[in-house]
Amino acid sequence: MNEFDNIIVLNDEEGNEVEFEFLDLIEYESGQYVVLLPVEDETDQVVILKVEEVSDEEESYCAVEDEATLNAVFEIFKEMRIRFLNRFIICYFFNI
Repeated sequence: MNEFDNIIVLNDEEGNEVEFEFLDLIEYESGQYVVLLPVEDETDQVVILKVEEVSDEEESYCAVEDEATLNAVFEIFKEMRIRFLNRFIICYFFNI
């Protein structure tokens, strides 16, 4: 990931590079999951991948097969976004 933006490049199943916007890192049941938005895709559907530590300096992102886990992580992501927007709106309107 470039330290100046939130775009990461991953390789798909065929080895092609795909750019994603990093949206969030979610902790769920002792695991970490990244929430990504494909840059070239106009559907606005996020991708959720499990973070697997390969070494101290390297990590891998793996597909999540369990639908219940995907739904739970997505719900946490949505709730965090709602809280952020609510705080932003309060600060904006009350100049806090």
